[in-house]
Order: sequence, then structure tokens, then C-alpha cells
Amino acid sequence: MTNGLEIIQQFEQFAAPSIAEDWDHVGLQLGDPSQPVKKVLTTLDVRPAVVDEAIRLGANFIFSHHPLMFRPAKDLDLRQPQNAMYAKLLRHGITVYSAHTNLDTANGGMNDWLAAQLELTNLTGLVPAGKDPVSEQPVAMGRVGDLPKPLSPTAFVDWVQKHFAVKGLRYVLPDPAPQTVQRVAILGGSGGDFYRQAKAAGAQAYVTGDVSYHVAQDMQASGLMLVDPGHHIEVVAALKLQALLKSWTTEKAWTCPVVVSQVNTEPFNFRMKG
Repeated sequence: MTNGLEIIQQFEQFAAPSIAEDWDHVGLQLGDPSQPVKKVLTTLDVRPAVVDEAIRLGANFIFSHHPLMFRPAKDLDLRQPQNAMYAKLLRHGITVYSAHTNLDTANGGMNDWLAAQLELTNLTGLVPAGKDPVSEQPVAMGRVGDLPKPLSPTAFVDWVQKHFAVKGLRYVLPDPAPQTVQRVAILGGSGGDFYRQAKAAGAQAYVTGDVSYHVAQDMQASGLMLVDPGHHIEVVAALKLQALLKSWTTEKAWTCPVVVSQVNTEPFNFRMKG
């Protein structure tokens, strides 16, 4: 039977931990990866409802994009929901592995998946991040590419909302606004710090999440259009990770099924104007 170490070793040929950002916490988060894997659950986030889902489905390996332990625990007080979740994972023998900024940076990883959702072509990297230690190919955070056809700014906002299937989003138009948008930069997660690179790459619009008020003002002043569809668009990782793991399951004759979490971990609701 396949164990977690085999899965981890294979994945790290695709997205090496060494290409993650220095501040990040990627890799094994909790549990014993040497134990046999009965079933894998892929997810964007590891939240209490996701853990309950894993238990219900009989999955003893959770593969997430966002780290389970992004901030170190200061204590193990089980009255705290996060600590109680750690205890439940350990009690049920569930291993958790997370691939975050290494998956964002990897060629064929998160930002290529997001660019594909927007139908961008002629892709280049947005923020150079050295070389992949396995392939020795250059890697980068974010992507810059071209839409199939030029769109008006309003039509581009609609395009992003439709292609990411989000109920609401925020956008910022510079003054003057671009007549058309075709060259687009995208960076999943919180990419507000990199708008200057998007502008330098010739993008008329930048798609990223969690942009703060003052950074949005700076983008506007720089002449760059911003579309912020939120952080949760990275949920594409759950399906794409499942596809990757299933391809290796076939190739290597692993015996563990791989399923996608059905739990919606988006914390925000959106009120639409009536």
C-alpha cells in the first residue's frame, strides 16, 4: 500500500519546497507520513469542517494548498478551535501536507492554472524566483499573458467574474482608464506588493486578491487597472491537485483513491444591490 512519503517524494519533484518563499511553511504539517494512505483528500484550506469531511470519507491524508500551521501554536490549549482541530487530526491518524508558495511558483502550478482559467496565452513569469532544482528551468511567481481578444475595462471585469465564478469582486480603474485590456498579469493569493512588476511587464490590468486600500490607490495612480476577485479563486488547486495525484496513481499503481473536498471555505458573503 502507498504511504505518505511516496506521495510527498513524487510531488516534490513537481514543486520543490526550496522554491517556496522564505517566510512560508510548506511540506509536512502534522502526522506520520510513513503510515499507509487509505484515501487522499485535496483541499484549498484545512478547516474544522474539512477535517470532519476527511474523517467521514475515511481519508487519512489531507493535501492542502494553504498551510495548516501558517502561524506557530503558542500553546496546546484545546479550548482554542485551531488547537482542537490539531488534536482531532492526531486522534484520527490523519497526516496533513501543504504546498503553498512552492506550488504558486512551480511551472505548471497554481498561477498557470489561474492563467488558464482566464484563457491567457503567451505566458511569461511575473516575478522571477530563480530556478527549479529538479528541472533547472526558470520559475516565477505570477504570470503575464494575453486575452483571446481585447476587452473594454467593463467587459474585462465581467470576464474575470464569469471565469472565476465569483459572486462579487472589487476593481479599480485608473484615470484615464485604458480603452481596452488585452495584456493581463495575474498572481493568486495576496499579490498587491507586485503591481509594479505587472506594470513593467506591460499589463493593462492586474488580477490578484486581498489588495489593501492604500495599495489600490497606488495602483490607480500608477495607471494600472486592478481586479480583485478575492483569495478563494485558488480553490482551483483542489481539483488540479486531485488530477495530478490521480495521474501518478495510475502511473505508479498506487492504491489510494484521491477525492476533492466539497467544503466551501470562502469566509466572505456578498450582498448584491437589488
